[in-house]
Amino acid sequence: MCGLLFFALLLNANYVQFLNAGKYRDSQYNPRRLIEEYDRERGEILVAGTPVAKSKPTGGKYNYQRVYPQGPKYAPITGYYAITGSARGIENVENSILNGTDDSLFASRIVDLFSGKPARGGSVLLTIDPKAQDAAWKALRGKEGAIVALDPQTGAVLAMASSPSYDPNDLASHNPGDVQKAYNKLIKDPDKPMLNRALQETYPPGSTFKVVTAAAALASGKFSTGSRLYAAPTLDLPKTNKSLPNEYHRACPDGGGDGRTGFEKALEVSCNTAFGSVGLELGEGVLRQYAERFGFNSDPKLLGSAESVFPRDLDEPFLAYSAIGQYDVRATPLQMAMVAAGIANGGKVMKPYLVQEVRGPDLSTLSRTKPKVLSEAVPPEIAATVAGWMVNVVENGTGRKARIPGVQVAGKTGTAQQGKNDLPLAWFISFAPAQNPKVAVAVVIENGSSDRSEIGGGSLAAPLAKQVMEAVLDQ
Repeated sequence: MCGLLFFALLLNANYVQFLNAGKYRDSQYNPRRLIEEYDRERGEILVAGTPVAKSKPTGGKYNYQRVYPQGPKYAPITGYYAITGSARGIENVENSILNGTDDSLFASRIVDLFSGKPARGGSVLLTIDPKAQDAAWKALRGKEGAIVALDPQTGAVLAMASSPSYDPNDLASHNPGDVQKAYNKLIKDPDKPMLNRALQETYPPGSTFKVVTAAAALASGKFSTGSRLYAAPTLDLPKTNKSLPNEYHRACPDGGGDGRTGFEKALEVSCNTAFGSVGLELGEGVLRQYAERFGFNSDPKLLGSAESVFPRDLDEPFLAYSAIGQYDVRATPLQMAMVAAGIANGGKVMKPYLVQEVRGPDLSTLSRTKPKVLSEAVPPEIAATVAGWMVNVVENGTGRKARIPGVQVAGKTGTAQQGKNDLPLAWFISFAPAQNPKVAVAVVIENGSSDRSEIGGGSLAAPLAKQVMEAVLDQ
Protein backbone atom coordinates (compact mmCIF):
# COMPACT_ATOMS: atom_id res chain seq x y z
CA MET A 1 0.00 0.00 0.00
CA CYS A 2 2.83 2.40 0.85
CA GLY A 3 4.43 1.57 -2.50
CA LEU A 4 1.19 2.39 -4.31
CA LEU A 5 0.87 5.68 -2.44
CA PHE A 6 4.44 6.67 -3.31
CA PHE A 7 3.75 5.71 -6.93
CA ALA A 8 0.57 7.91 -6.90
CA LEU A 9 2.60 10.83 -5.51
CA LEU A 10 5.17 10.34 -8.26
CA LEU A 11 2.46 10.36 -10.92
CA ASN A 12 0.87 13.49 -9.46
CA ALA A 13 4.22 15.30 -9.28
CA ASN A 14 4.88 14.53 -12.94
CA TYR A 15 1.35 15.60 -13.86
CA VAL A 16 1.69 18.95 -12.06
CA GLN A 17 5.29 19.73 -12.99
CA PHE A 18 5.34 18.49 -16.57
CA LEU A 19 1.97 17.76 -18.15
CA ASN A 20 0.13 20.66 -16.50
CA ALA A 21 3.08 23.02 -16.03
CA GLY A 22 1.96 25.41 -18.75
CA LYS A 23 -1.52 25.80 -17.26
CA TYR A 24 -0.18 26.71 -13.81
CA ARG A 25 2.57 28.90 -15.24
CA ASP A 26 0.13 30.95 -17.31
CA SER A 27 -2.61 31.15 -14.69
CA GLN A 28 -3.70 34.69 -13.82
CA TYR A 29 -3.51 33.63 -10.16
CA ASN A 30 0.22 32.90 -10.37
CA PRO A 31 1.98 36.01 -8.95
CA ARG A 32 5.37 34.81 -10.19
CA ARG A 33 4.07 34.94 -13.76
CA LEU A 34 3.02 38.56 -13.34
CA ILE A 35 6.33 39.55 -11.75
CA GLU A 36 8.19 37.75 -14.54
CA GLU A 37 6.12 39.43 -17.25
CA TYR A 38 6.54 42.90 -15.76
CA ASP A 39 10.28 42.29 -15.44
CA ARG A 40 10.36 41.76 -19.19
CA GLU A 41 9.72 44.51 -21.73
CA ARG A 42 6.38 43.74 -23.38
CA GLY A 43 6.43 44.21 -27.14
CA GLU A 44 4.87 47.12 -28.99
CA ILE A 45 1.62 47.27 -30.95
CA LEU A 46 2.43 49.35 -34.03
CA VAL A 47 0.43 51.39 -36.53
CA ALA A 48 2.50 52.47 -39.54
CA GLY A 49 5.62 52.02 -37.37
CA THR A 50 4.33 54.17 -34.48
CA PRO A 51 3.55 52.47 -31.13
CA VAL A 52 -0.06 52.66 -29.99
CA ALA A 53 0.82 50.38 -27.07
CA LYS A 54 4.28 50.15 -25.50
CA SER A 55 6.11 49.57 -22.23
CA LYS A 56 8.26 52.11 -20.41
CA PRO A 57 10.77 51.40 -17.60
CA THR A 58 9.66 52.36 -14.09
CA GLY A 59 12.52 51.41 -11.75
CA GLY A 60 9.96 50.12 -9.26
CA LYS A 61 8.84 46.68 -8.09
CA TYR A 62 7.53 46.02 -11.59
CA ASN A 63 10.16 47.07 -14.08
CA TYR A 64 7.82 48.14 -16.89
CA GLN A 65 4.58 50.08 -17.17
CA ARG A 66 2.18 49.54 -20.08
CA VAL A 67 1.31 52.80 -21.87
CA TYR A 68 -1.24 53.65 -24.57
CA PRO A 69 -0.15 56.96 -26.17
CA GLN A 70 -3.42 57.53 -28.07
CA GLY A 71 -5.69 55.87 -25.50
CA PRO A 72 -9.40 55.89 -26.46
CA LYS A 73 -8.83 56.23 -30.22
CA TYR A 74 -7.24 52.78 -30.46
CA ALA A 75 -8.74 51.15 -27.35
CA PRO A 76 -11.29 49.01 -29.27
CA ILE A 77 -8.36 47.53 -31.21
CA THR A 78 -5.46 47.39 -28.75
CA GLY A 79 -7.64 46.55 -25.78
CA TYR A 80 -5.65 46.63 -22.54
CA TYR A 81 -3.31 44.52 -20.46
CA ALA A 82 -3.85 44.65 -16.68
CA ILE A 83 -1.83 43.46 -13.72
CA THR A 84 -4.90 41.50 -12.61
CA GLY A 85 -4.19 39.17 -15.53
CA SER A 86 -7.14 40.31 -17.64
CA ALA A 87 -6.69 41.54 -21.20
CA ARG A 88 -8.70 42.48 -24.28
CA GLY A 89 -8.17 43.20 -27.94
CA ILE A 90 -4.79 42.65 -29.58
CA GLU A 91 -3.21 42.60 -26.12
CA ASN A 92 -5.15 39.39 -25.48
CA VAL A 93 -5.07 37.76 -28.92
CA GLU A 94 -1.32 38.31 -29.40
CA ASN A 95 -0.36 37.98 -25.74
CA SER A 96 2.21 35.20 -26.16
CA ILE A 97 4.07 37.22 -28.83
CA LEU A 98 3.94 40.46 -26.86
CA ASN A 99 5.08 38.86 -23.58
CA GLY A 100 7.83 36.86 -25.30
CA THR A 101 6.66 33.33 -24.42
CA ASP A 102 5.48 32.26 -27.87
CA ASP A 103 7.19 29.20 -29.37
CA SER A 104 8.23 31.25 -32.40
CA LEU A 105 10.43 33.35 -30.08
CA PHE A 106 12.31 30.36 -28.64
CA ALA A 107 15.49 31.05 -30.61
CA SER A 108 15.41 34.70 -29.56
CA ARG A 109 15.11 33.68 -25.89
CA ILE A 110 18.13 31.37 -26.22
CA VAL A 111 20.22 34.13 -27.82
CA ASP A 112 19.22 36.57 -25.07
CA LEU A 113 20.10 33.96 -22.42
CA PHE A 114 23.62 33.41 -23.70
CA SER A 115 24.27 37.04 -24.60
CA GLY A 116 23.08 38.33 -21.24
CA LYS A 117 20.52 40.65 -22.84
CA PRO A 118 17.25 41.17 -20.98
CA ALA A 119 14.38 39.12 -22.41
CA ARG A 120 11.90 41.06 -24.52
CA GLY A 121 8.60 40.43 -26.23
CA GLY A 122 7.91 40.59 -29.95
CA SER A 123 5.90 43.32 -31.65
CA VAL A 124 2.74 43.34 -33.74
CA LEU A 125 2.21 45.59 -36.77
CA LEU A 126 -1.44 46.36 -37.47
CA THR A 127 -3.12 46.95 -40.82
CA ILE A 128 -4.63 50.24 -39.62
CA ASP A 129 -4.17 53.37 -41.74
CA PRO A 130 -3.50 56.13 -39.17
CA LYS A 131 -5.14 58.83 -41.33
CA ALA A 132 -8.28 56.74 -41.73
CA GLN A 133 -8.39 55.90 -38.02
CA ASP A 134 -7.97 59.55 -37.10
CA ALA A 135 -10.76 60.56 -39.49
CA ALA A 136 -13.09 57.87 -38.13
CA TRP A 137 -12.38 58.82 -34.52
CA LYS A 138 -12.98 62.53 -35.15
CA ALA A 139 -16.13 61.83 -37.18
CA LEU A 140 -17.68 59.90 -34.27
CA ARG A 141 -16.93 62.56 -31.66
CA GLY A 142 -20.02 63.19 -29.54
CA LYS A 143 -21.95 60.34 -31.17
CA GLU A 144 -22.75 56.73 -30.30
CA GLY A 145 -21.83 54.37 -33.09
CA ALA A 146 -19.02 52.78 -35.05
CA ILE A 147 -17.06 52.96 -38.28
CA VAL A 148 -15.17 50.17 -40.07
CA ALA A 149 -13.02 50.64 -43.18
CA LEU A 150 -11.60 47.73 -45.17
CA ASP A 151 -9.27 47.27 -48.11
CA PRO A 152 -11.69 45.48 -50.48
CA GLN A 153 -8.91 43.63 -52.30
CA THR A 154 -7.23 42.13 -49.22
CA GLY A 155 -9.64 42.33 -46.28
CA ALA A 156 -7.16 44.41 -44.26
CA VAL A 157 -8.87 46.61 -41.66
CA LEU A 158 -7.90 50.22 -42.39
CA ALA A 159 -9.93 51.81 -39.60
CA MET A 160 -12.04 50.62 -36.69
CA ALA A 161 -13.54 53.20 -34.38
CA SER A 162 -16.18 52.83 -31.69
CA SER A 163 -17.78 55.64 -29.68
CA PRO A 164 -17.93 56.22 -26.80
CA SER A 165 -14.60 54.64 -25.94
CA TYR A 166 -12.40 54.37 -22.85
CA ASP A 167 -8.80 55.05 -21.85
CA PRO A 168 -6.87 51.77 -21.45
CA ASN A 169 -4.22 53.63 -19.43
CA ASP A 170 -6.70 53.60 -16.52
CA LEU A 171 -6.47 49.79 -16.53
CA ALA A 172 -2.68 49.61 -16.83
CA SER A 173 -1.95 50.64 -13.24
CA HIS A 174 0.37 48.48 -11.11
CA ASN A 175 -2.16 48.69 -8.28
CA PRO A 176 -4.70 45.84 -8.59
CA GLY A 177 -7.22 47.74 -6.47
CA ASP A 178 -7.09 50.78 -8.76
CA VAL A 179 -7.45 48.56 -11.81
CA GLN A 180 -10.51 46.81 -10.40
CA LYS A 181 -12.08 50.12 -9.41
CA ALA A 182 -11.56 51.57 -12.90
CA TYR A 183 -12.89 48.38 -14.50
CA ASN A 184 -16.02 48.33 -12.34
CA LYS A 185 -16.74 51.96 -13.21
CA LEU A 186 -16.44 51.27 -16.94
CA ILE A 187 -18.60 48.14 -16.80
CA LYS A 188 -21.38 49.97 -14.94
CA ASP A 189 -21.36 52.95 -17.33
CA PRO A 190 -24.73 52.90 -19.18
CA ASP A 191 -23.03 54.22 -22.34
CA LYS A 192 -20.99 50.98 -22.53
CA PRO A 193 -17.60 52.52 -23.40
CA MET A 194 -15.87 49.12 -23.31
CA LEU A 195 -18.21 47.68 -25.95
CA ASN A 196 -16.53 47.55 -29.34
CA ARG A 197 -19.58 48.52 -31.37
CA ALA A 198 -17.72 47.85 -34.62
CA LEU A 199 -17.40 44.12 -33.87
CA GLN A 200 -19.37 43.10 -30.81
CA GLU A 201 -22.74 44.81 -31.29
CA THR A 202 -25.27 43.71 -33.89
CA TYR A 203 -27.92 46.03 -35.31
CA PRO A 204 -30.75 45.74 -37.82
CA PRO A 205 -28.97 46.88 -41.02
CA GLY A 206 -32.08 48.43 -42.55
CA SER A 207 -31.92 49.46 -46.17
CA THR A 208 -28.19 48.80 -46.51
CA PHE A 209 -29.23 45.13 -46.68
CA LYS A 210 -31.04 45.88 -49.95
CA VAL A 211 -27.61 45.61 -51.59
CA VAL A 212 -27.56 41.92 -50.59
CA THR A 213 -31.16 41.45 -51.77
CA ALA A 214 -30.41 43.06 -55.14
CA ALA A 215 -27.29 40.94 -55.64
CA ALA A 216 -29.18 37.76 -54.63
CA ALA A 217 -32.03 38.58 -57.02
CA LEU A 218 -29.71 38.84 -60.03
CA ALA A 219 -27.51 35.88 -59.03
CA SER A 220 -30.54 33.62 -58.52
CA GLY A 221 -31.59 34.01 -62.16
CA LYS A 222 -35.15 34.89 -61.13
CA PHE A 223 -34.57 38.55 -61.98
CA SER A 224 -32.58 40.49 -64.55
CA THR A 225 -31.34 44.06 -64.83
CA GLY A 226 -34.46 44.86 -66.85
CA SER A 227 -36.96 43.41 -64.35
CA ARG A 228 -39.85 45.65 -63.35
CA LEU A 229 -40.61 45.61 -59.64
CA TYR A 230 -43.69 46.26 -57.51
CA ALA A 231 -43.72 49.97 -56.58
CA ALA A 232 -47.07 50.72 -54.87
CA PRO A 233 -47.19 52.71 -51.58
CA THR A 234 -47.74 49.50 -49.57
CA LEU A 235 -47.13 45.81 -50.09
CA ASP A 236 -49.87 43.48 -48.84
CA LEU A 237 -48.24 40.62 -46.97
CA PRO A 238 -49.46 37.02 -47.16
CA LYS A 239 -51.01 35.24 -44.16
CA THR A 240 -51.71 38.52 -42.33
CA ASN A 241 -53.69 41.71 -42.58
CA LYS A 242 -50.51 43.73 -42.12
CA SER A 243 -48.68 45.48 -44.95
CA LEU A 244 -45.17 46.73 -45.67
CA PRO A 245 -45.18 50.49 -46.41
CA ASN A 246 -42.81 52.78 -48.24
CA GLU A 247 -41.51 55.86 -46.48
CA TYR A 248 -44.39 58.35 -46.16
CA HIS A 249 -46.64 55.73 -47.82
CA ARG A 250 -45.78 56.97 -51.29
CA ALA A 251 -45.43 54.97 -54.49
CA CYS A 252 -41.87 54.63 -55.78
CA PRO A 253 -41.09 56.48 -59.04
CA ASP A 254 -41.94 54.14 -61.92
CA GLY A 255 -39.87 55.65 -64.68
CA GLY A 256 -41.70 53.57 -67.27
CA GLY A 257 -45.35 54.53 -67.09
CA ASP A 258 -46.42 51.05 -65.95
CA GLY A 259 -46.72 51.74 -62.24
CA ARG A 260 -43.66 49.63 -61.54
CA THR A 261 -39.97 50.45 -61.05
CA GLY A 262 -36.57 49.09 -62.03
CA PHE A 263 -33.80 47.87 -59.73
CA GLU A 264 -31.62 50.96 -60.18
CA LYS A 265 -34.44 53.39 -59.32
CA ALA A 266 -35.62 51.15 -56.46
CA LEU A 267 -32.16 51.24 -54.89
CA GLU A 268 -31.77 54.97 -55.59
CA VAL A 269 -34.92 55.88 -53.65
CA SER A 270 -34.68 52.86 -51.28
CA CYS A 271 -38.09 51.44 -52.22
CA ASN A 272 -39.34 49.12 -49.46
CA THR A 273 -42.22 47.58 -51.40
CA ALA A 274 -39.97 46.73 -54.35
CA PHE A 275 -37.39 44.88 -52.27
CA GLY A 276 -40.02 43.33 -50.00
CA SER A 277 -41.72 41.83 -53.06
CA VAL A 278 -38.34 40.62 -54.38
CA GLY A 279 -37.68 38.89 -51.08
CA LEU A 280 -41.05 37.14 -51.19
CA GLU A 281 -40.39 35.87 -54.72
CA LEU A 282 -36.84 34.72 -53.94
CA GLY A 283 -37.88 32.82 -50.84
CA GLU A 284 -36.08 32.39 -47.54
CA GLY A 285 -33.61 29.75 -48.76
CA VAL A 286 -32.22 31.81 -51.63
CA LEU A 287 -32.02 35.05 -49.66
CA ARG A 288 -30.29 33.35 -46.72
CA GLN A 289 -27.90 31.54 -49.08
CA TYR A 290 -26.59 34.81 -50.51
CA ALA A 291 -26.57 36.56 -47.14
CA GLU A 292 -24.34 33.75 -45.88
CA ARG A 293 -22.06 34.13 -48.89
CA PHE A 294 -21.48 37.71 -47.79
CA GLY A 295 -20.61 36.50 -44.27
CA PHE A 296 -23.87 36.27 -42.31
CA ASN A 297 -24.37 33.33 -39.92
CA SER A 298 -20.62 32.78 -39.53
CA ASP A 299 -17.97 34.02 -37.13
CA PRO A 300 -15.41 36.34 -38.78
CA LYS A 301 -13.01 35.45 -35.92
CA LEU A 302 -11.73 38.95 -35.34
CA LEU A 303 -11.15 40.10 -31.74
CA GLY A 304 -14.17 38.29 -30.35
CA SER A 305 -16.53 39.62 -33.01
CA ALA A 306 -20.24 38.84 -32.85
CA GLU A 307 -21.92 36.73 -35.52
CA SER A 308 -24.23 38.60 -37.89
CA VAL A 309 -27.53 36.82 -38.38
CA PHE A 310 -29.98 36.19 -41.18
CA PRO A 311 -32.80 34.20 -39.51
CA ARG A 312 -34.09 30.74 -40.43
CA ASP A 313 -37.63 29.39 -40.70
CA LEU A 314 -39.16 32.72 -41.63
CA ASP A 315 -42.87 33.11 -42.30
CA GLU A 316 -43.57 35.02 -45.50
CA PRO A 317 -44.57 38.34 -43.85
CA PHE A 318 -41.30 38.38 -41.92
CA LEU A 319 -39.37 37.41 -45.06
CA ALA A 320 -40.50 40.63 -46.74
CA TYR A 321 -39.21 42.63 -43.77
CA SER A 322 -35.97 40.64 -43.68
CA ALA A 323 -35.37 41.50 -47.36
CA ILE A 324 -35.16 45.17 -46.35
CA GLY A 325 -32.91 44.49 -43.35
CA GLN A 326 -35.54 44.51 -40.61
CA TYR A 327 -37.25 41.94 -38.36
CA ASP A 328 -34.55 39.58 -36.95
CA VAL A 329 -31.77 40.43 -39.41
CA ARG A 330 -28.78 41.62 -37.34
CA ALA A 331 -25.39 42.80 -38.54
CA THR A 332 -22.21 44.26 -37.12
CA PRO A 333 -20.63 47.28 -38.83
CA LEU A 334 -17.79 44.91 -39.80
CA GLN A 335 -20.28 42.67 -41.60
CA MET A 336 -21.81 45.54 -43.58
CA ALA A 337 -18.31 46.76 -44.49
CA MET A 338 -17.70 43.22 -45.80
CA VAL A 339 -20.87 43.50 -47.94
CA ALA A 340 -19.65 46.76 -49.47
CA ALA A 341 -16.14 45.35 -49.92
CA GLY A 342 -17.50 42.19 -51.57
CA ILE A 343 -19.37 44.20 -54.20
CA ALA A 344 -16.31 46.43 -54.66
CA ASN A 345 -14.04 43.40 -55.14
CA GLY A 346 -15.97 41.86 -58.00
CA GLY A 347 -18.12 39.66 -55.76
CA LYS A 348 -15.25 38.14 -53.75
CA VAL A 349 -15.49 38.64 -49.99
CA MET A 350 -12.08 38.66 -48.32
CA LYS A 351 -11.45 37.46 -44.77
CA PRO A 352 -10.96 40.58 -42.58
CA TYR A 353 -7.72 40.82 -40.58
CA LEU A 354 -6.00 43.32 -38.29
CA VAL A 355 -2.46 41.97 -37.89
CA GLN A 356 -0.17 42.72 -40.83
CA GLU A 357 3.07 41.35 -39.36
CA VAL A 358 4.38 39.66 -36.26
CA ARG A 359 7.97 40.63 -35.47
CA GLY A 360 10.63 39.31 -33.13
CA PRO A 361 12.44 41.47 -30.55
CA ASP A 362 15.18 42.03 -33.17
CA LEU A 363 12.47 43.37 -35.58
CA SER A 364 12.80 40.33 -37.85
CA THR A 365 9.53 39.31 -39.50
CA LEU A 366 8.19 36.09 -37.98
CA SER A 367 4.98 35.99 -40.00
CA ARG A 368 2.96 38.11 -42.40
CA THR A 369 -0.77 37.72 -42.98
CA LYS A 370 -1.69 36.61 -46.48
CA PRO A 371 -5.05 37.79 -47.87
CA LYS A 372 -7.61 34.98 -48.03
CA VAL A 373 -10.84 34.74 -50.03
CA LEU A 374 -13.71 33.97 -47.67
CA SER A 375 -16.27 33.31 -50.42
CA GLU A 376 -17.42 34.34 -53.87
CA ALA A 377 -20.72 35.94 -52.99
CA VAL A 378 -21.81 36.71 -56.57
CA PRO A 379 -20.21 36.57 -60.05
CA PRO A 380 -18.12 39.60 -61.12
CA GLU A 381 -20.65 40.83 -63.69
CA ILE A 382 -23.42 40.94 -61.08
CA ALA A 383 -21.16 42.73 -58.59
CA ALA A 384 -20.35 45.29 -61.30
CA THR A 385 -24.06 45.87 -61.99
CA VAL A 386 -24.90 46.37 -58.31
CA ALA A 387 -21.86 48.64 -57.93
CA GLY A 388 -23.21 50.81 -60.77
CA TRP A 389 -26.56 51.04 -59.00
CA MET A 390 -24.77 52.09 -55.79
CA VAL A 391 -22.94 54.82 -57.72
CA ASN A 392 -26.34 56.11 -58.81
CA VAL A 393 -27.46 56.20 -55.14
CA VAL A 394 -24.62 58.63 -54.37
CA GLU A 395 -24.90 60.69 -57.54
CA ASN A 396 -28.69 60.95 -57.77
CA GLY A 397 -30.27 59.33 -54.72
CA THR A 398 -30.19 59.27 -50.93
CA GLY A 399 -26.39 59.17 -50.62
CA ARG A 400 -25.50 62.55 -52.13
CA LYS A 401 -23.63 63.71 -49.03
CA ALA A 402 -20.97 61.06 -49.63
CA ARG A 403 -19.85 62.63 -52.90
CA ILE A 404 -16.12 63.30 -53.23
CA PRO A 405 -15.05 65.81 -55.92
CA GLY A 406 -13.20 64.04 -58.71
CA VAL A 407 -13.89 60.56 -57.28
CA GLN A 408 -16.78 58.27 -58.16
CA VAL A 409 -18.31 56.90 -54.94
CA ALA A 410 -20.69 53.95 -54.59
CA GLY A 411 -22.94 53.76 -51.55
CA LYS A 412 -26.23 52.88 -49.89
CA THR A 413 -28.02 54.62 -47.05
CA GLY A 414 -30.08 52.84 -44.45
CA THR A 415 -32.60 53.61 -41.73
CA ALA A 416 -33.35 50.84 -39.26
CA GLN A 417 -36.05 50.62 -36.63
CA GLN A 418 -34.90 49.40 -33.19
CA GLY A 419 -38.15 49.44 -31.24
CA LYS A 420 -41.31 51.43 -30.67
CA ASN A 421 -39.75 54.06 -28.44
CA ASP A 422 -36.17 54.08 -29.76
CA LEU A 423 -34.84 56.48 -32.34
CA PRO A 424 -33.90 54.77 -35.61
CA LEU A 425 -30.37 53.85 -36.58
CA ALA A 426 -28.59 55.70 -39.38
CA TRP A 427 -26.47 53.51 -41.68
CA PHE A 428 -24.25 54.10 -44.68
CA ILE A 429 -22.08 51.64 -46.60
CA SER A 430 -19.82 52.70 -49.45
CA PHE A 431 -16.63 52.21 -51.43
CA ALA A 432 -14.35 54.36 -53.59
CA PRO A 433 -13.17 54.88 -56.23
CA ALA A 434 -16.02 52.93 -57.81
CA GLN A 435 -13.95 51.62 -60.74
CA ASN A 436 -10.81 50.75 -58.78
CA PRO A 437 -11.86 50.51 -55.11
CA LYS A 438 -9.25 51.21 -52.45
CA VAL A 439 -11.52 51.45 -49.42
CA ALA A 440 -14.92 50.16 -48.30
CA VAL A 441 -16.64 51.77 -45.31
CA ALA A 442 -19.59 51.03 -43.04
CA VAL A 443 -20.97 53.61 -40.61
CA VAL A 444 -23.73 53.19 -38.03
CA ILE A 445 -25.04 55.93 -35.74
CA GLU A 446 -27.25 54.98 -32.82
CA ASN A 447 -30.24 57.07 -31.77
CA GLY A 448 -29.69 59.52 -34.59
CA SER A 449 -32.74 61.69 -35.11
CA SER A 450 -36.52 61.61 -35.07
CA ASP A 451 -36.46 63.39 -38.45
CA ARG A 452 -36.64 60.37 -40.75
CA SER A 453 -36.04 62.42 -43.88
CA GLU A 454 -32.75 63.55 -42.39
CA ILE A 455 -31.61 59.98 -41.80
CA GLY A 456 -33.03 58.62 -45.04
CA GLY A 457 -31.15 61.28 -46.97
CA GLY A 458 -27.85 60.11 -45.54
CA SER A 459 -27.30 63.33 -43.60
CA LEU A 460 -25.96 61.63 -40.50
CA ALA A 461 -23.89 58.68 -41.68
CA ALA A 462 -22.87 59.45 -45.27
CA PRO A 463 -20.69 62.50 -44.44
CA LEU A 464 -18.78 60.39 -41.90
CA ALA A 465 -18.04 57.71 -44.47
CA LYS A 466 -16.92 60.43 -46.87
CA GLN A 467 -14.33 61.70 -44.35
CA VAL A 468 -12.84 58.24 -43.92
CA MET A 469 -12.75 57.53 -47.64
CA GLU A 470 -11.05 60.87 -48.29
CA ALA A 471 -8.44 60.09 -45.64
CA VAL A 472 -7.56 56.78 -47.32
CA LEU A 473 -7.52 58.20 -50.85
CA ASP A 474 -5.50 61.29 -49.90
CA GLN A 475 -2.16 59.46 -49.69
